[in-house]
Amino acid sequence: MKQITIVADDKVGLLADISYILGKARVNIEAITVDVHGGKAVIILSVKDEAKAAKMLAASGYKIMEEEVLVVKVKDEPGELSKISERLKKEGINILNLYIISRENGYSLDVLKVDKPKKAKAVLADCLVKGC
Repeated sequence: MKQITIVADDKVGLLADISYILGKARVNIEAITVDVHGGKAVIILSVKDEAKAAKMLAASGYKIMEEEVLVVKVKDEPGELSKISERLKKEGINILNLYIISRENGYSLDVLKVDKPKKAKAVLADCLVKGC
């Protein structure tokens, strides 16, 4: 799976514009995080159709980065994230970004961006989901 990252000048209406572009293109946002640092907005999106979203956003003047991410299914219990992160640590894999996209039926779906995705896929093969 890929995520799309947009870094843009922070301004009123930025998220409205991006979500309008994607909505008009009929691209559903599955997960989103937004943070502002020093006047720059960092928007990270997981969408159904990454290629279409990237094309539409770029055509609208946004500079985007597409990055491979992993989706893992984790028990929704204290300490479970520690088990996943410890497995990656033992293999020298650094987690660069993490967010939860769903919590239900005693599990969460977590999105991980790591510095060594191919190696992480092997390490986390037993809990990968969503086309990883």
